[in-house]
Amino acid sequence: MSFEEACNKLQEIIDKIENGDVSLEEALTLFSQGEELVKICYQFLNNAKGQLSQIKETLGKLEEI
Repeated sequence: MSFEEACNKLQEIIDKIENGDVSLEEALTLFSQGEELVKICYQFLNNAKGQLSQIKETLGKLEEI
């Protein structure tokens, strides 16, 4: 699943819960699914942050040359 897919699914879950057309049981299930999607998004963002740090470090070394 891509970052964009996870974000889109998370938005769908948020919309369903905010709509109020779900039972409490379904809302709890959706909330749980949303938590998992948030974890996936954070993993993508943390990986991106690490990659950007590496690129920044590499560029800094190149400037020293």
